[in-house]
Amino acid sequence: MATADLLSMDSKKNADKQKALDSALAQIERQFGKGSIMKLGADNPAQDIEATSTGSLGLDIALGIGGLPKGRIVEIYGPESSGKTTLTLHCIAEEQKKGGVCAFVDAEHALDPAYAKKLGVDLDELLISQPDTGEQSLEIVDTLVRSGAVSMVVVDSVAALTPKSELEGDMGDSNVGVQARLMSQAMRKLTGSISRSKCTVVFINQIRMKIGVMFGSPETTTGGNALKFYSSVRLDIRRIGAIKDRDEVVGNATRVKVVKNKVAPPFKQVEFDIMYGEGISKMGELLDLGVKAGVVDKSGSWFSYGDERIGQGRENAKNFLKENTRTALDIEDKIRAAHGLDFDMPEGMGKEDDDILEA
Repeated sequence: MATADLLSMDSKKNADKQKALDSALAQIERQFGKGSIMKLGADNPAQDIEATSTGSLGLDIALGIGGLPKGRIVEIYGPESSGKTTLTLHCIAEEQKKGGVCAFVDAEHALDPAYAKKLGVDLDELLISQPDTGEQSLEIVDTLVRSGAVSMVVVDSVAALTPKSELEGDMGDSNVGVQARLMSQAMRKLTGSISRSKCTVVFINQIRMKIGVMFGSPETTTGGNALKFYSSVRLDIRRIGAIKDRDEVVGNATRVKVVKNKVAPPFKQVEFDIMYGEGISKMGELLDLGVKAGVVDKSGSWFSYGDERIGQGRENAKNFLKENTRTALDIEDKIRAAHGLDFDMPEGMGKEDDDILEA
């Protein structure tokens, strides 16, 4: 009998708790709107995170979701001339291909429109701003994000976001922590509206050296620690060598390491070529990743795809893929499938081509 009483008391307590919870949830929804709180379960499944391609197949695979996540903050940092702006321009070009509106906040006042056009950026549709102060830059970013009409904003760079107080002061004045405070406030204000508007905000950052570091890396990024915490993805991009055509240097061998990733496993790294005047070498990546995935065969210096030989030496094979778009697309499709990523076949490469291949 005593056990039955205890059970009925427990069930009454649970019923009261449930009633109190329902009342609290109803009050929250009345005050802040429907959907402001919900159960993360079968009735309200978390949506798959959408992504924008980076223009590099290897980096899309390393990021785990096929590119940079939408509705998140991304930081790309590295030494000078390592390919930071080139990578972001490729991201803009890929987002524009999907019909998205992109904005470039050029705090460094150093964007080269001719180079951007070569990388596939549609200059007629690109919004560009060259603000005077750091506050103005971040206010512009905030307004664009809140509009809900912009799908990607790039800030180049955090180091160039000069606080107004520093600009109005004299040379040599000490302004300790002003930029870090500015960035910290901006992150707090931006993060909610970025998530709601599904806009990707990419901050390019520079590297500085910490003084007196005996052990570990002396490198640090500018603008304090706030950006490190609020970023869902952080990419470390480095130049690791030169690409030569006989004696002439025609590009940079580049390594990108995913040092932070909240949407997939981190610490993956990828290497690709950045060719001068051309950007990321897609064909070079197709060969390297194709060989790794077993899609492309390499025997000595010869590359072959199926029964077809596509070139002797890497450069010849790259040229073959440039001229034979269908073969390149098939290789890319198989590489993406091997890593569990979807591939949208461009228009005009439809069923007729598939029938020819099957025949």
